[in-house]
Amino acid sequence: MSSVAPSPYAPPQHGAPGQPGAGVPGAPVDPYAAPQQRGNHPPRQPLPPRRGPAPNPSAPVPQPSTSNPATPSGNPADLIVTGEAVALELRPAGLMSRIGSGVVDLAVYGIIGVAIILLCLRFIVNDSQAGVLIVSTMAVMMVIVPTAVETITRGLSAGKVAMGLRVVRDDGGPVRFRQAFVRALTAVGEIWFCLGSIAVLTAIFNNRSKRLGDFLAGTYAVRERGTELAVAPLLMPPDLGAWAERADLRRLPDNLALHARVFLSRTGTLAPYTRLQLGRALAAAIEPYVSPPPPWGTNPERFVAAVLVERRDREYAAGLEGQARRLDESEHIRRLPYGVTDYA
Repeated sequence: MSSVAPSPYAPPQHGAPGQPGAGVPGAPVDPYAAPQQRGNHPPRQPLPPRRGPAPNPSAPVPQPSTSNPATPSGNPADLIVTGEAVALELRPAGLMSRIGSGVVDLAVYGIIGVAIILLCLRFIVNDSQAGVLIVSTMAVMMVIVPTAVETITRGLSAGKVAMGLRVVRDDGGPVRFRQAFVRALTAVGEIWFCLGSIAVLTAIFNNRSKRLGDFLAGTYAVRERGTELAVAPLLMPPDLGAWAERADLRRLPDNLALHARVFLSRTGTLAPYTRLQLGRALAAAIEPYVSPPPPWGTNPERFVAAVLVERRDREYAAGLEGQARRLDESEHIRRLPYGVTDYA
């Protein structure tokens, strides 16, 4: 009966003496475990007693915290994955930026509305017509114009352009007519009639500074300026280049490949324990998609980087080959049949 070789990135198993993983000859060795004493070397001197309460052997092993803004895989909380597996790190706009944007929008729409009323008053002959004009202008400038502007510009307005903001859906997509209409209709009560007091109070008590209209429409404001983060390209580890060329790589799930790429770009910001645990977890998740497995003792981060680099290079080469094939086919289609000369 054949036995399956254990993964080098699985957590080490600590069993009783005489059990696999407890010092039996031939048992797999954790490449990241502390080196054991071999031969007749003198035993190490015990460390001096540590201050503070004695450690509890039965206490659970601490795990990476998930209460911080980063997820357990090292991804920021505002990292949104699109259907094409593209990571969008959308930073929510601050409260003061949203207030400034709202003040600019109120000023612009208010000035335009007052100008329209003053221009049309010369054609008004009675109070009824004046009332209809005022109500119609208010409806146009409070609901119709903001809805049209946000729908056409995909979440922009005069104030948002001035403050470098944009309104997007909760999934990171552009707003449509429905979201823009709900936001504009809600703004009549929480911004225009209450001078923004309800919107400010609502935005104070949530992380994304969402107002009531954003909750109803499923949107929030993000910062467009100053959010570009330069990510260094991945390089193939020299010691794994030959193995990666011969390895058979199955298609990785988009979410797994994305998490691995984001993890490698953020290793410098992670604590050593968290970095080691996440590296092992990602390497163990990627290993079933690779055959043969990497050499025993390979660093998990280098293994993940080698898989992503080889995957990128193979997809790029396949794209170039497909492009060349399409060009040849289009050139063949444009040729005239039977050797007829094209005099065009």
